[in-house]
Amino acid sequence: MIVSLHVATGAALGALNHSRLAALALGPPLHLACDRVPHEDIHDRRFEIRSGLFGLALLALSRGPLDPATLCAASASAPDLEHIFPRLRPRGRKLFHGGGWHRAGGFRTDVQLVLAGATIGLLLRPPGWRDRRGSDRDGRQS
Repeated sequence: MIVSLHVATGAALGALNHSRLAALALGPPLHLACDRVPHEDIHDRRFEIRSGLFGLALLALSRGPLDPATLCAASASAPDLEHIFPRLRPRGRKLFHGGGWHRAGGFRTDVQLVLAGATIGLLLRPPGWRDRRGSDRDGRQS
């Protein structure tokens, strides 16, 4: 999957879950599961990095940096850091992308990008937003 879709799927899973710890723990397995879906990759690393960071920044600014959706988005996209930082590879081997999890195939990059944008857009909260419990985005009761 492209990085921005890892961010989006992580954010969606984190939004369904109200535990920060669970959100952090669920991200890497979600990344692996998403990479099992046959998909195309974007080969422009700069675009991949920027689009992923942009999605994370939108979530952090809208929901807060410690919101489970933001945390799960970060942890779901974090395994892709091993493509950029060789020091994250024990003994030079990739942990997340070296064991046959990745499947090349037909999930086109343009479809992934639109899906990522739509998912992140749905998860953004306007300023002053209150959830069903009457809490603001920082968890304070009104």
